Amino acid sequence: MRLTFLGTGTSHGIPVLGCDCAVCSSMDPRDNRYRSSVLIEGNDGEHILIDAGPEFRLQALRAGLHHLDAVLVSHAHADHVHGLDDVRPLCRNRQMSVWASENDAAEIRERFSYAFRAGQPGGGKPRFDLGIAPPEGVAIGRLRAIPVPLMHGDRRILGYRIGGLSYLTDCSGIPASSMPLLEGTDVLVLDALRTRPHPTHFSISEAFDVARLIAPGQLYLTHLCHDHSHQALEELCRKAGLPFPAFPAYDGLVVDVQEQVRASVLPGAPLSLEIEPRT
Repeated sequence: MRLTFLGTGTSHGIPVLGCDCAVCSSMDPRDNRYRSSVLIEGNDGEHILIDAGPEFRLQALRAGLHHLDAVLVSHAHADHVHGLDDVRPLCRNRQMSVWASENDAAEIRERFSYAFRAGQPGGGKPRFDLGIAPPEGVAIGRLRAIPVPLMHGDRRILGYRIGGLSYLTDCSGIPASSMPLLEGTDVLVLDALRTRPHPTHFSISEAFDVARLIAPGQLYLTHLCHDHSHQALEELCRKAGLPFPAFPAYDGLVVDVQEQVRASVLPGAPLSLEIEPRT
């Protein structure tokens, strides 16, 4: 299974409009970050998108995307769904499966209401088959996408577990009931906004603490703001002294992931510990 980071930035994207800080004016292409989104490609040709932000069209062109089987939505904030209209060329002849939580599915249906009602002849609109992601997960080809409930401040959202991949963006807390879903993770992608605390996102040190509990094969940080350059983030990962490799993700990064879950987490990992959102 192959994971491609289509975007690794915050809701502003980087460069941030009107900002001339060192990161926003950096010449390192890894410091240019579209809104957070990933593409998962299974060994049997499955193509799964997690989130479709405002740059989805540009991300898809850059990745050479020609086919999608399904879209998984973490939550309905603008930076995660406002590119949904751009899936239109990929669902001309069929409906596109889109999965979300019950609340976020209702928001999508409201925000993209034109997609769910009859329109005039010749009018272009996406064809969504919008469903509520069940706890047991969604079968997409031979892959199964299991929703992982998370807290984004006081808002309940979804991460997703697909084979050895756990993708957890925009989170500040992981309920105790979700932790067993993360056991045996090969590749963990985790929200790590910045070193400074934030009420709705893990800080980098908090992300490291969470990762120690999950004990993945390797860790990638995402949803990164413009406080830190890619090079600085690499140094923070190096200094953290984690017992597994850790890296800042960047747009266009491709990672191989085990489709099968590892047998168990590292011994002694207290997966019953609840990581609560801050108030």
